[in-house]
Amino acid sequence: MVGGVTEGTAVPGPPGAATPAPARLADIAQQAEVSEATVSRVLNGKAGVAAATRQRVLAALDVLGYERPVRLRQRSAGLIGLVIPELTNPIFPAFAQVIEQVLAGRGYTPVLCTQSPGGATEDELVDQLVERGVTGIVFMSGLHADTSTDPGRYDRLSGRGVPFVLINGFNPRIRAPFVSPDDAAATRIAVRHLRALGHRRIGLAVGPTRFVPVQRKVAGFLAETGEADVEGTVQHTLFSVEGGQAATSSLLDAGCTAVVCGSDMMALGAIRAARQRGLRVPEDVSVVGYDDSDLFAFTDPPLTTLRQPVRAMASAAVSSLLEEISGNLVQHTEFVFQPELVVRGSTAAAPRDTPS
Repeated sequence: MVGGVTEGTAVPGPPGAATPAPARLADIAQQAEVSEATVSRVLNGKAGVAAATRQRVLAALDVLGYERPVRLRQRSAGLIGLVIPELTNPIFPAFAQVIEQVLAGRGYTPVLCTQSPGGATEDELVDQLVERGVTGIVFMSGLHADTSTDPGRYDRLSGRGVPFVLINGFNPRIRAPFVSPDDAAATRIAVRHLRALGHRRIGLAVGPTRFVPVQRKVAGFLAETGEADVEGTVQHTLFSVEGGQAATSSLLDAGCTAVVCGSDMMALGAIRAARQRGLRVPEDVSVVGYDDSDLFAFTDPPLTTLRQPVRAMASAAVSSLLEEISGNLVQHTEFVFQPELVVRGSTAAAPRDTPS
């Protein structure tokens, strides 16, 4: 018997499902890329299987559309709140998915909270989570990244006995673990890439100056353009397609032949702005995004972008939070992760008639 099912017979499908295609041990093993013996141990709840391997087998069951044996259903170790700005920017669901996967693998139940214009504020969401007895909270691009807000709200949260970790946006006045991409390094890398392609007038389209990630992107951009003897122009706008379009329009007026954007969504707006002028991307204007969620390899053209190490950052954030929950000493500092340049079809050599 394997998980209550005899080897060679089908694992029961979803209740009420039409006659399912049989999923034998071999099917599950192939999907999980493990041996049939390993599948057997997992389905029977036996020890001696690495946590990551066990997760692959359970994921294979889910992918194949079959229920997990009752004995494998775990009791939750507690609720963890995840507070993110919104879901329209694909990078936030990408982070949420990985964070939820990591939490679930550690036995915790994630509670996703999103903010939208006119909806609940971050403070209201936190109050609701605390009232429901969450064990901890993960903040993604929250008020901690906004230099115009009062960081005292996080001191008050600590006073309520709720551990938390903050992603993307460092504030030295908040005592907690931080996880961030190296935003300054990202814009430096983008400028080097564009300069190597012959661009000498490069624009940066980013969000409002009050945000820490924006300040860091601008600092890296100006430092690199200054050192590389490149004319760099910064345009602040909203983190949206429309914002990227408006900013790029101004940068094109300033003679820029390449635009580095603060997000992939802004980069879509940059491409739209170029095309509205009859310019081609990348033949006439090169565009670099920032984030690299899955969809942007399939845009027209495929987007050159700076990839945030989502899985590594999310895993580090969850690990830090769970250490705090366990009462272990965790450095209240910033853990910085390096972005990666992903070159696709939206960047190319500068137009030949570009002034040097």
